[in-house]
Amino acid sequence: MSLSPAFLDELRARTRISQVIGQDVKLIRAGKEYKACCPFHNEKTPSFTVNDEKQFYHCFGCGAHGDAIRYLTDARGLGFMDAVKELAGKAGMEVPAPDPRAQERAERRAGLVDVTEAAATWFREQLGGIEGAGARAYLDRRGLTKETIAKFGLGFAPDTRGKLKAALSRFGNDKLIESGMLIRPDDREPYDRFRGRLMIPIRDPRGRTIAFGGRIIGEGEPKYLNSPETPLFDKGRQLYNLDLAAAACRKSGRILVVEGYMDVIALDQAGIGEAVAPLGTALTEGQLQLLWRLSDAPILCFDGDAAGRNAAIRAAERALPMLGPQRSLAFVELPTGKDPDDLVKEGGKEAFEALLAKAEPLVERLWRHERDAAPLTTPEARAGLKQRLFQHAKSIEDGSLSQLYREEWLARFDALLGRGQGAATPRWQKKGGRWTPPPPPASAAVKDISRVGIGGPQVAALLRGYALYPEAIAESVETLAALPIADPLLARTRDRLVDAAFSGESLDREAIATILAADGLGGPPRPSMGFSFTRPESDAPTARRDLGLALEAIAATAEIELALDEATKRLAGGDADAFAEQQKYHAARAEMNDRLASLAIGD
Repeated sequence: MSLSPAFLDELRARTRISQVIGQDVKLIRAGKEYKACCPFHNEKTPSFTVNDEKQFYHCFGCGAHGDAIRYLTDARGLGFMDAVKELAGKAGMEVPAPDPRAQERAERRAGLVDVTEAAATWFREQLGGIEGAGARAYLDRRGLTKETIAKFGLGFAPDTRGKLKAALSRFGNDKLIESGMLIRPDDREPYDRFRGRLMIPIRDPRGRTIAFGGRIIGEGEPKYLNSPETPLFDKGRQLYNLDLAAAACRKSGRILVVEGYMDVIALDQAGIGEAVAPLGTALTEGQLQLLWRLSDAPILCFDGDAAGRNAAIRAAERALPMLGPQRSLAFVELPTGKDPDDLVKEGGKEAFEALLAKAEPLVERLWRHERDAAPLTTPEARAGLKQRLFQHAKSIEDGSLSQLYREEWLARFDALLGRGQGAATPRWQKKGGRWTPPPPPASAAVKDISRVGIGGPQVAALLRGYALYPEAIAESVETLAALPIADPLLARTRDRLVDAAFSGESLDREAIATILAADGLGGPPRPSMGFSFTRPESDAPTARRDLGLALEAIAATAEIELALDEATKRLAGGDADAFAEQQKYHAARAEMNDRLASLAIGD
């Protein structure tokens, strides 16, 4: 009987693995995990851990690892279906009745595995034959040992159109085509897909060959050719070398992601066996989930060229929505022009380990990417940096983590502009039961920006918007808190709105009105400038969107005003170059005014 992956995933989700193992083993709470002496080998010091969140157990002593089903089969000797039925009964789930179609698919997949395993054997035989001489020479130039070649099952596909087809004719053309070994063009005889290539078997987590990667020997394109999508092979849900790397990962406590097959093989030969590679595509959500089952922070090791940097950022952006307290990424950027093979050949395992020791966390890698994306010589460029960082933080679905990323990046942004004291300095502190901002540094720049300030009507409109649509405050609280508001009454109103946002309470218009009234503020007056967010009857999503745009424009205007003031002072002091700068800032201020005007609506 074949059970669907969806059913098994639901069964695991409903099962608390600590309760299953706790019936046999005395578990001791250790943070978010449990510890115990391993039930699979004799030990006096606990090295066996159980993690309910990740739904697995692991022993750092003997390497035992698995989920609740695996525990029942290995520790209690139950058959797979008996273990499933026992867990399903306790979870209130019914084991699905046999599905003839599912059974047929399972049998079909098993038949295709026979084909790909037979193909792998045949390719290995060809590597040792006369036609494999070129491939053997290539492997020799790469410095691969016989042991490594055997471990990874490397082979060779002769440069002919029908030798594999003839060698595996017992399976029939239909199975050979369905497994991806043959190509069937329209109205023509099928022929071998892989020709004149070094053959690299791709195995599933159980170690079964399910597909191949083929590297051209000599000149030709494409350099690498992968098997097509088949009932066995979904390239977005597989990782090369996952079967071997998972075991190595349990010993090292880390998992590495490199760009290609040969990178994985070179690292393994150098003594770093916990490396995997995507299969010709950018990392997918499914592949990230596979990695997080092995490590809280997989280390992505991509080349230091433009393609490698782009791949790293794409992976970071794809991971952001799924990040959590125990789900992140780390990054290693290899020296330009070097791949893992070069590094271990030149400096051995130690050279690569030195790079791994300096891995950047995801928060740092994205910050560096966005900071270096363009010169930060204008207020608009700096506003763009802040907007991009906040957009990244907003894409994180875990609310508390999203806020932490936002605060971290804002602290770095302020430190970059010389405003704050770095990420370790809290922006807001709780005093006397209320959240209050730390005192600003008494620098000339801060005094100037406070003196220049920003227009009262603009701020009045903005604060009225946040009072009418308070759910938007949390989305922009740090930017709102940093506005240099010259008017004391409006500044107090802003502070109370920000204070309310930091309180963590659910806020609506009535709650905000009560808070402001308690401080004798009475709410922002109806401004002279009309926007969607200054009208209580406006469409809420539109009002929140326009609020964000208006805040960005007003914040940028504050920076422009300060820069313009400084340029004007230098011009008055005889600095002729300041005139062009002054004109540039006048134009920038006009652009921000135009942006605000485009959001305004008539009364």
